[in-house]
Amino acid sequence: MRLLLASSSPARAATLRSAGIEPLLQAADLDEDALLRDAAAERGTLSVTDAVLMLARAKADAVAGTHAARCADIVVGCDSLLDLDGDPMGKPGTADRARARWLRMRGRTGVLRSGHWVRLRDGRSAGAVSSTTVRFADVSSEEIDAYVATGEPLQVAGAFTIDGLGGAFITGVDGDPHGVVGISLPLLRQMLTDLGIRWTDLWHPASP
Repeated sequence: MRLLLASSSPARAATLRSAGIEPLLQAADLDEDALLRDAAAERGTLSVTDAVLMLARAKADAVAGTHAARCADIVVGCDSLLDLDGDPMGKPGTADRARARWLRMRGRTGVLRSGHWVRLRDGRSAGAVSSTTVRFADVSSEEIDAYVATGEPLQVAGAFTIDGLGGAFITGVDGDPHGVVGISLPLLRQMLTDLGIRWTDLWHPASP
């Protein structure tokens, strides 16, 4: 069976590959900020959990009709936001925003929420959200400036990574660490199991 990941995230793809799954890749071309604004205007303020699940579904739906999706049995969309005091923190995009976020996050605890949406070839679908508590080190302002200068935190949810340069600034996590990378392997396995798909059937033939 083939799985299509509706994401441009190298970390998500690498996580699947390390678990024995070689995904097809097709990034979803979406204006995430516009989707969130429209949803808030229609339904009121979204919780961070509702927001990541909505965006994950939008990504899976956006690629469902593509040529890549026709070659796949399963389409998976994912989206992540850091929940800090109920405020959703996505990709900061600029150095100033990334620095401001780290000044707020340092020495504190947040929850990285990752939405997952699965679409099968037969039309069935399901969604779920993983939540992993992240404890941030009380890093110095100089360390923040140096980290922001690398550019790494600008294009990742919450302005940090656990599998890159930012890993040294995370003192611990409670929950699935894969969820912090942006795709929870245990959650995805359970979602597929509930849909009648064996996780091991997705393993690449070269895997043990």
